[in-house]
Amino acid sequence: MIERLGWNIAPALIITRREVRDQFRDWRIIFPVVVLTIFFPGLMNFTASQVLGFVERYGASIVGDRLIPFLLMIVGFFPISVSLVIALESFVGEKERRSIEPLLSSPLTDSQLYFGKLLAAMVPPLLASFLGISVYLIGIYMQVGWKPEPALLLQIILLTIVQALVMVSGAVVVSSQTTSVRAANLLASFIIIPMALLIQGESIVMFWGQYSALWYIILGQVVIAGLLVRTGISHFNREELLGRELDILNLRWGWRVFKRAFIGQADSVVTWFVHELPATLKKVRLPFTSMVLAVALGLWIGGQQAKIFVLPENLLNFGGLNAGTIESIDFLQFFSITSVGAIWLHNIRAILIASVLGLFSFGVLGIIILMLPFILIGYIMMNVATVGVQPLTFLTALILPHGILEIPAIMLAGASILIVGATLASPAQGRSIGEAWLAALADWTKLMLGLVLPFLLGAAVLEVFVTPRIAIWLLGG
Repeated sequence: MIERLGWNIAPALIITRREVRDQFRDWRIIFPVVVLTIFFPGLMNFTASQVLGFVERYGASIVGDRLIPFLLMIVGFFPISVSLVIALESFVGEKERRSIEPLLSSPLTDSQLYFGKLLAAMVPPLLASFLGISVYLIGIYMQVGWKPEPALLLQIILLTIVQALVMVSGAVVVSSQTTSVRAANLLASFIIIPMALLIQGESIVMFWGQYSALWYIILGQVVIAGLLVRTGISHFNREELLGRELDILNLRWGWRVFKRAFIGQADSVVTWFVHELPATLKKVRLPFTSMVLAVALGLWIGGQQAKIFVLPENLLNFGGLNAGTIESIDFLQFFSITSVGAIWLHNIRAILIASVLGLFSFGVLGIIILMLPFILIGYIMMNVATVGVQPLTFLTALILPHGILEIPAIMLAGASILIVGATLASPAQGRSIGEAWLAALADWTKLMLGLVLPFLLGAAVLEVFVTPRIAIWLLGG
């Protein structure tokens, strides 16, 4: 079975066994991990029993019922965060200790070497997590008699595995691309902080009792982990790792690479619009198609939520819609030129937020942000259908007048975000990862300045002056 893979995984497992054996021989690694792994579940058991005793006195036992599974998830996450240093030192640590040259001179391929290191960095954190979960479950059962549902226990175990894979794969990428352990530890903040925010989101889901949503969180992390692994394998090069001594921030070089990619062969603004912008559009055909699917998915999700959360009929009455009622909405200020700038800046801010979030998630979070308006549209569209307003009429009256420009702008913005995100997970093809990323950033800037911003400005004008009148004509009484 192994031989049928694109490459032989057996040599990678040799590296894994060697690394894990060395880690378990070092008591300075094992002792604190084991002690903390056993102590922390005990602390969580004590916390859970105290909270249960307190809330039951006030008839709020549901708080305790939701707290125990949450603490189980935290117990599984804690050893992964503590053991992150193992992954951060996987390459750059050995480079500083001068012990990596014999390893890199082995007959293993770059992919086998990288994958072996990745597996070796995952074994101790996962073993520690499973040990902590076991200690917690035994303790909480002995104290309060609580046992998890099989589905919930499976979700917690899968969450622990995928969170370990995301954090460790991200840390190994950092370790293979930095020149010192100090730099790797500093860059680890970009792993720990997003994961901490994700844990907060998972805690909200668990306290709300919506455990089915955890399956989507697991799936999302599997996608991110797969992209991180692909990024590490795509950009790992043993010659560069040995030859790289110091990373210098060269702003002039970065500006030259960005400028060359942005201007291309154009010698004027006209030729830039005629030749360079269409060439960039050809690059985003596949991401643009993905955005079309994302928009359709957002509308469908919104429609499904409308079946669960139904709006009151008095909020869906368009019979009294007229120019007077629209002008009375002070915070929107329709038919006013001042609102054009406000709406335009609001849309730009939303796209910038999506772009920044997409940068740290290979474009995934950025696309989710851009899907939110379409989820809302699908939700309202299905709600107004319950009071006799046809969905097509609703779209024609309130969305399409300005949407003919705004929707393509959103799709182009999403496609450019995907291009930047995909660059990190794709082979650089003779360029450094910095050059490839700057070229993708130049493509993002081209689309923003050449199409997205003008489209959003035109959409803002239509939304303020045209959409309200069409809405009055089609929906007003």
